[in-house]
Amino acid sequence: MKISCNQQILSKSLNTVSKAVSSRTTIPILKGILLEASSDGTLKLAASDLDLSIEKSIPVTVWEEGSIVVAAKLFIDIIRKLPNEEIEITEEEGRVTIKCLASEFTIVGQTADEFPSIGTIKEENSIRIEKELLKDMIKKTSFSASIEEAKGIIIGVLLEMDEEGMTMVALDGFRMAVTREKMESNDNIKIIIAARILNEINKIFSEEEASKEVDMIIDEKKAVFLIEGARIVLRIMEGEFVKYKDILPKEHQCKLKVNRSEMIDCLERASLLAKEGRNNLIKFSIIRDKIIITSRSEEGNVKEEIFVEKEGADLEIGFNAKYILDVMKFVSDEEVVMEFNTSVSPCLVKPIEGDGFEYLILPVRISTKTF
Repeated sequence: MKISCNQQILSKSLNTVSKAVSSRTTIPILKGILLEASSDGTLKLAASDLDLSIEKSIPVTVWEEGSIVVAAKLFIDIIRKLPNEEIEITEEEGRVTIKCLASEFTIVGQTADEFPSIGTIKEENSIRIEKELLKDMIKKTSFSASIEEAKGIIIGVLLEMDEEGMTMVALDGFRMAVTREKMESNDNIKIIIAARILNEINKIFSEEEASKEVDMIIDEKKAVFLIEGARIVLRIMEGEFVKYKDILPKEHQCKLKVNRSEMIDCLERASLLAKEGRNNLIKFSIIRDKIIITSRSEEGNVKEEIFVEKEGADLEIGFNAKYILDVMKFVSDEEVVMEFNTSVSPCLVKPIEGDGFEYLILPVRISTKTF
């Protein structure tokens, strides 16, 4: 194999495919990136951790076809450090030579025969989605998925699509995020994708600034996202997701209209002491037209007040401050509705109008000894 290409184009493309390189594997080939030069003047870059695979093709000058797998971290670091000039890459007998101006590196490669095949996918369902819309939905839900692998299916995000639009759902046992977007679709889809993978995909979406839309292709076991010359193939999780609609409360005893920015400021100040105590615990005392937010630890105590529009009964309820803060930071509305039933029932956060999002947050039991 012998090619020449621009350093910046190669470095940017390597950054994209590197998001599929496995960092925890004991299989050496999965720590590498496949370089495959073709006679049509393209270099295909590919990486896979078996759950997520990414391919990207870039235009290069191909003097000699061929393929090799290089150690991802070392190769990326070399290319990144080279000047923005033409790079020549040559492979011979498993050794890869990289030349740029007066710099020359030689590294050991691995045969491409052992690199996992990304394979083909049946185009049973193909959907075109606005990139920014998809990015926003992922951002507003994936943070609520569990990060504990032992929790099984709830490390994933449910993606549903029907004639009304797209819905994404994530939960971790302490909170749940539901976000919805109306869009035209004749497809009925219900798949679960690992939140970790969706977050990596979102990074790629952010880097591909020129693209406005994403094509999504789905079959029984895989999903593919196509954007700006990149092909992202991921494994769909198997199993039944939680029946989230049954969890969402249908009624409330107390309803508040809250300024989101003011709530964030109060919670961040209250969290300064809550972090020193157990469970990042804060207490909401909802009395007449305000919420009194309190927290205390061995270091001291704090009291914040925020005025609200209230309907219904007064209430005292405790929360992990981080869970409330996360919701308020990921929502963009100026004001939100917070609905409560009892001191041991979940709080529901939703928009003033419509059903674009719903966040369910479990309370923490509070005792008189704590507050």
